[in-house]
Amino acid sequence: MAYIFHFNPDTPMSSTKYDEIMKRLDSAGASAPAGRLYHACYGSADRLRVFDVWDSPASFEQFGGTLLPILQDLGVDPGQPEVVETHNIVVG
Repeated sequence: MAYIFHFNPDTPMSSTKYDEIMKRLDSAGASAPAGRLYHACYGSADRLRVFDVWDSPASFEQFGGTLLPILQDLGVDPGQPEVVETHNIVVG
């Protein structure tokens, strides 16, 4: 079963910071990490949130090894995500 990871960062994440995070993940070869099924970013330009669906918490934790140093370098405190196991996912 898949897991939802919902982030509402403790420090506001602007669209500029989000775009830089994505650029750095791409440079690190981690823009499409193994195990991530879906990624969505939403909210206002000065306070974005992230909603991911992963195949397992272990896959997310492995990705976190690349993501967390980038967030720290940019001053983004992701806080603790809300993590829930999915009951069903419908595509389309």
